[in-house]
Amino acid sequence: MSRAAGFVFAAFALATLGGLVAAGRLIRAPNAVDGARTPARVSPNADGRLDVAPATLRLARPDAVRISVLDARGDEVRVLDARAALAAGALGRFAWDGRTASGAIAPDGAYRVRVVLRREGRSLVVGAPIRLDTTPPRPLVDWIGPYGTRGPEILPLPGGRAAEVHLRADRAPVVRVFAMAPGASRLVLERRLATGTTMWRWNGTDSRGRPVAPGSYLVGVATRDRAGKLGTSPALGRDGLPLTTYGTRLPGQGGITVRAIAVQPPSTPVAPGSVAVVGVDARRRAYAWSLRRAGVAKPLARGRTSSPQLRVRVPAGGGLYELTARSRAGVATVPIPVRARERRAVLVVLPVMTWQGRNPVDDDGDGLPNLLDRGLPARADRVYAGPVADLARRDEPLLAWLDRTRRAYDVTTDVALTRGAGPRLERYTGVLVPSDARWLPHATLIALRRFAQDGGTVASFGLDSLRREVALGSDGVLADPSPPAPTDAFGAALSPVLRRSPPVSLVEASDQIQLFAGTTGAFAGFGTLQELTSTGAGARLVAAAVSERPQTGRGVISATRLGKGLVLRFPLPELPTRLAGRAADPQVVALMERTWTLLSH
Repeated sequence: MSRAAGFVFAAFALATLGGLVAAGRLIRAPNAVDGARTPARVSPNADGRLDVAPATLRLARPDAVRISVLDARGDEVRVLDARAALAAGALGRFAWDGRTASGAIAPDGAYRVRVVLRREGRSLVVGAPIRLDTTPPRPLVDWIGPYGTRGPEILPLPGGRAAEVHLRADRAPVVRVFAMAPGASRLVLERRLATGTTMWRWNGTDSRGRPVAPGSYLVGVATRDRAGKLGTSPALGRDGLPLTTYGTRLPGQGGITVRAIAVQPPSTPVAPGSVAVVGVDARRRAYAWSLRRAGVAKPLARGRTSSPQLRVRVPAGGGLYELTARSRAGVATVPIPVRARERRAVLVVLPVMTWQGRNPVDDDGDGLPNLLDRGLPARADRVYAGPVADLARRDEPLLAWLDRTRRAYDVTTDVALTRGAGPRLERYTGVLVPSDARWLPHATLIALRRFAQDGGTVASFGLDSLRREVALGSDGVLADPSPPAPTDAFGAALSPVLRRSPPVSLVEASDQIQLFAGTTGAFAGFGTLQELTSTGAGARLVAAAVSERPQTGRGVISATRLGKGLVLRFPLPELPTRLAGRAADPQVVALMERTWTLLSH
């Protein structure tokens, strides 16, 4: 007999002895109770499986009985039955729901049933021990792949091999594959495996055998123990989909990324005429690449290779360029900012931190994309596996208009600005942020505020921008994203993002700086916007265009005087598209021309 088994046996013996002594005397009467039956397990967790432990007994002679449950120390936990009489040979039924006399669920452990024969003045412990078990099993996907390295497995693998999913599970596990991004999470595959299975292979197909689309996938596992309790990893909601908690990664290492092609550009501007090093994951396939200026269809350079490290010489002229890599399986386009050779008056700051914060890539292999919106850390220098947020709809049209109208500017990124890798803000008269700058480090936000207070002009085209902080570590990880502050970096408060259907028009309400000079003062057809609710301490409103259906009346397009400088806000994501090509809106063009004058002087 093992030491543990001996301990349990001794505990049960003491419990029996305690019960009999409590009854007054110890009597061995093997035929006093005939055929007592107790269940092996009870699991009171309201899942419909073994929630109650039913038991039966028959007496050899009629008697008044008291039936109770004892713990391993022999202490009475609960009285189950106290009958005046039970006839000889009659079947007595009783049940225990795992609770104590107070109604609380008893601690996990072994319990016995005691029967007190009150007329005969004796007590017996009957039946087998009942194991109370409320702790669900804890299955887990330990790791995926032959080597167990940190990070997701990436499909397709060389030679078409399947991903190896290594499981930790009791009894017959059920594996489920969930698509986690892009789009809403959904179940794509479910398989029941044989008991004892510790490794399962997935070839990247759904329940119908069709290849799944590129994206982030999570392999979950579920199992039931002997008491019927269900354990899942990760935890699932009522809809059967993984539950996620803000700022918390999922348990285990169940991430699989299905990828056609992904590109990793530099997160800081490259010098004009230099060689940019770009990582390309085409899953060892050949790919074609091309480099073009933002907003220009004709490529400046092109080629074909299968190298995972692409070296591209960029033009001598500064600005925003885009590199497109295309394989048979997919296509990816990424930005490559190039510094200006000569000094310029205006600095364009590209919001790489926001692009990467919204880039649905699983960095750590838990199956959940690392998004700052979820409170998860994200690397500032990682691949883009899909469209870069806002690049095509907002950043590209705005910078293409600057190029087309021959307005000279320098370009950098918020990553470079934070790292001090490039020019300082003091060199410029104006700073233009072409799209959402949702997250910035505290020091960078303070630097923008000081720039305006010292006489510079800042033009922000972001929606709900410059209100959240994030830390950029020396390891390149964006971490600890904050919730939105009540005010932005310049102290102003804005309304929640408003959706208008049908779209609304904006009308000039005030203008002390000639912001709307050259326009009619009316701007039509905006469906998404924010309104200024407060300029903040130390700032005053000097120009505003308000909605025809105002919520605050403070303005949507606005200019505030802060210290010696200006802050211009254009929280209108549709505005940059009004600058494109022959369909350009003359009112928006005139507004941008005046904005440029304020930025560059």
